[in-house]
Amino acid sequence: MSTVVAINGSPRMGKGDTALVLAPFLDGMRDAGCDVDLIYASHLDIEPCACGRMYCWYQKPGECCVQDEMQAVYPRLKEAETLVLATPVYIPLPGRMQDLVNRLCPLIEPKLVWREGRTRARFRADVQIRRIVLVATGGWWEAGNMDVVAHIVEELAANAGVAYAGAVLRPHAFTMRNRGDVTEDGRAVLDAVRRAGYELAKDGQMRAETLEAVSRPLISEEELRERYNRWG
Repeated sequence: MSTVVAINGSPRMGKGDTALVLAPFLDGMRDAGCDVDLIYASHLDIEPCACGRMYCWYQKPGECCVQDEMQAVYPRLKEAETLVLATPVYIPLPGRMQDLVNRLCPLIEPKLVWREGRTRARFRADVQIRRIVLVATGGWWEAGNMDVVAHIVEELAANAGVAYAGAVLRPHAFTMRNRGDVTEDGRAVLDAVRRAGYELAKDGQMRAETLEAVSRPLISEEELRERYNRWG
C-alpha cells in the first residue's frame, strides 16, 4: 500500500478553504488504495530553522539540532512515498508552513551534484519520498497568483531529487461556498479535486483537463474585484 503524508499549512486547520479542497484530494488517493497521514502545521509546536552552520549536514548529518515537536514528524515523513503540501497562498506562505518546509533540511543528504543545469542535492537514503505535490487555495481571481508557491514546491522537489507531481490550484476558493454551504459549482470543483487525487495515486500523474476543472473560474474577474473593493 502506498503511503502519503499530507501537511495542511493553513492557520485555520480543518475549517478553511484549504481543508475543503484537501479533503477530497486525499479521499481520491484513499480510493486508489493509499494510506494517508494528515498533519496540521499549526498543531505543531515547532521553531524556525536555527542553525545557519548546517548542523544537520556537517556536524550530525540527518539530525536536527532543534528539539521540538518536529522530531516526531521526521519518522512519519521518512515513511511516506508521496508528500502533499497544502496551503493557502499568502505572501507567499503562512509562517508555520514556511518554518516546516525549512525544517525538512535534515532529510536531505549533504552531497551536491550538477543536475539539469543546476546545483542540486537529494533526500537521504532512508527517506522514502518519491514525489511532492502542491494543493493550494487563493482568494484572488487568477490561478497565476499561486505561481510563486508552485515554484517553491517545484524547486523543493528538484533539490531533493524527487518528482514534482504538479499543483492542484483553486483560485477565489471562497466562492465555492455560499453562507457556509458548498454551492453546486463548488461541489463540481471538489469532485474534480477527488479525481485528481485518484489519478495521481493510480496513474502517477494528474490529467491536465482534471486540473483545469479544479481551477476553472466560478465568477468573473470584474465581479470578484467589485466584491473586494466593497469590503475594503
